Amino acid sequence: MAKALFFYILIQLFIIIFAVISLLVWDKRYKKNHGSDVPVGFEKTEEIIVDPNNGKRFRIYYNPNTGERFYHEEHNR
Repeated sequence: MAKALFFYILIQLFIIIFAVISLLVWDKRYKKNHGSDVPVGFEKTEEIIVDPNNGKRFRIYYNPNTGERFYHEEHNR
């Protein structure tokens, strides 16, 4: 009985650690690569998103060769 409880707690601890690490590492979305200079090879799109946390606007650029998207912050007018 104690052995089963130990493994249950161990599995729960593993799940919690995995969830925290995944939030810190994988949840970068568009924040990972927005900057002031648009990289070479990216084309401007008409898509604009607004960050719900801080209200900043981002213009989306697209690289047709790689499929990568680049989020460039637009300053409010």
